[in-house]
Amino acid sequence: MKKIKLIYNPYSGDKTFKFDLDIYVTNLQEAGYEVHMFRSTKQGDIENHLKYIQKDFYDAFIISGGDGTINIVLNCLMKYNLNHIPISIIPSGTANDFARFLRLPKEPDDACKIIANNKTVSVDVGLCNEQYFINVCAGGLFANVSEKIDKNFKEALGKLGYYIAALQDIHTYRPINLKITNSKEVIEDKFDLFLVLNSSGTGSIKNLSPTASISDGLFDFVGFKNVGIANLPSVAIKYLKGEYLEHDKILFFTDKQIKIESLEEVYCDLDGEKGPMLPITIKNMPNAIKVFIE
Repeated sequence: MKKIKLIYNPYSGDKTFKFDLDIYVTNLQEAGYEVHMFRSTKQGDIENHLKYIQKDFYDAFIISGGDGTINIVLNCLMKYNLNHIPISIIPSGTANDFARFLRLPKEPDDACKIIANNKTVSVDVGLCNEQYFINVCAGGLFANVSEKIDKNFKEALGKLGYYIAALQDIHTYRPINLKITNSKEVIEDKFDLFLVLNSSGTGSIKNLSPTASISDGLFDFVGFKNVGIANLPSVAIKYLKGEYLEHDKILFFTDKQIKIESLEEVYCDLDGEKGPMLPITIKNMPNAIKVFIE
């Protein structure tokens, strides 16, 4: 019988995953899996658990949670050479940007059916200095909202809580001076926000980069230059319409390695988790992990 490890965060999203837990286990057992569970309750416990797992003990991992939980597990799988084991994602968090890109279902029957069908896709992973990400590396305005938002506030308001918390940054925010180096050029300018995207969206916005691919070996870089708070909405709308290539306030390019520097103290955000402080070098790790899909 195949073995599968189910890792879940009982505090993710609306906290309802635990009510369907027996349905998941029943479906997985019927699909031929012996189910082992790990319930995450505190910071660091997922890594403390995964670092002792034998390399070929499990046939698959299931991750139930939001983008942050996925990021934590991803870093452990890469760090402890477990990334050859395919993962299934159940989007049960407040933000599920990567799962949304893959159109992964939350309903138990549908989620388990995907695993039973055993269809996977190879996915690129980003390495930012010594930390990994699967969806986005971001910095600047709004980028660190998920780290700063009060836990109770997020639980009460869900996604709306992120937007309200983001608005609190606007009045005190100042653009940051960045030096961005890719394989073709060096750009120095002031930026309100930068995004290094693997999938097409973040912050529950689906089409930040409509051409993005999770398996092309490249990242899509999007930088909003110093447009000012008053002009940011209009520039963002032009970007979402696909007019970014001709807009002088939006920097867009694709590359497999990007270096971002600043003389200011700026931290980046990786999939909703705190990343390293600039300078950062971001490298694409092609086909680094396999994910179950429909």
